[in-house]
Amino acid sequence: MMKRLILSLLIIVALFIVLSVGFISCVVIGNIRGKKRYAKYRETGNARESIRTPDERFSNLPGYDFEPHYIEIDGLRMHYLDEGPRDADPVLLMHGEPSWCYLYRKMIGPIVNAGHRVIAPDLIGFGRSDKLIDKRDHSYQMHVDMITTFIKELDLKNITLFCQDWGGLIGLRVAAENEERYARIIAANTALPGRPPPPAGGGEWDQPLLPARSGMGFLVWLLYSQLAPGFTAGGVVQFGTVTELPPEIVAAYDAPFPNKRYLAAARIFPALVPSQMVENTRAWEVYGRWEKPFLTAFSDSDPILGGGDKIFQLVIPGTKGQPHTTTIGASHFLQEDKGEELADLVVKFIARTQAKK
Repeated sequence: MMKRLILSLLIIVALFIVLSVGFISCVVIGNIRGKKRYAKYRETGNARESIRTPDERFSNLPGYDFEPHYIEIDGLRMHYLDEGPRDADPVLLMHGEPSWCYLYRKMIGPIVNAGHRVIAPDLIGFGRSDKLIDKRDHSYQMHVDMITTFIKELDLKNITLFCQDWGGLIGLRVAAENEERYARIIAANTALPGRPPPPAGGGEWDQPLLPARSGMGFLVWLLYSQLAPGFTAGGVVQFGTVTELPPEIVAAYDAPFPNKRYLAAARIFPALVPSQMVENTRAWEVYGRWEKPFLTAFSDSDPILGGGDKIFQLVIPGTKGQPHTTTIGASHFLQEDKGEELADLVVKFIARTQAKK
């Protein structure tokens, strides 16, 4: 009986490994094709099919009373919030997947009240921004290029970047490639998939960059994001918070996605994570010599990225002497769990680092 049980378990594990390897191979091939498709678009400028979420979907959302702003980039309309005095240095709040700038509603007011300008864009495919409906039209590089154009078109300078989830995967790349526009960075529950340089103190990495549970957790998330028929943005945000969200808040995260056609970006983003390893490794080389203030503000209950703050702290010179924090009682979407607390952290970090200039 025991031998049969062990054999059955081994067969299940073997099948899981085979299916995972096969699935990841498909993801890699898909990313290669996506890169070629984007390169062809850059060359030809051919139109890409997109749709726009009706404005009424964003009416009367709880806690969200902000004026929309829009900019057109590469034939697509990108939405962003722009609150506070226009002559103040900007705080750039970058959301991830599958959320949108609604995630920052608790942080915007306190940061503006402290005298800062707050810019919160919706990535293409999310929020009130246009939605490319073909998953193949989404590539990591395309989204990096969109945000790069965004900050240049708005001529943002002396930026304080707060980034979480894909807001960091994209935002940290953009910052590394446009150093002169950034004053300081706060990284929260995010990563930069690539090979970081050796720790700032010298030597080589003698341990995994993330715990084993992070890799397994990401694999499960990847499989779910690509295969689950009942995938919803609100459901994902609820799973990634400690707080029990009221139905109307969950519905607000679902507002940008009236049906499955609108979910192409939200579904494909996890598969894009490993697609820019070479480019991100170059960005890590920049961070290996980055001396501007860099703060980590991860949470205590992130099932995948927990512990990822240590990589930034070991590599980036600008992290030295900073008051790194771990937000207690918060999961992956810590802005939803502890938004006001994070806003206070941002305001104090800016004041502290400005005072040291």
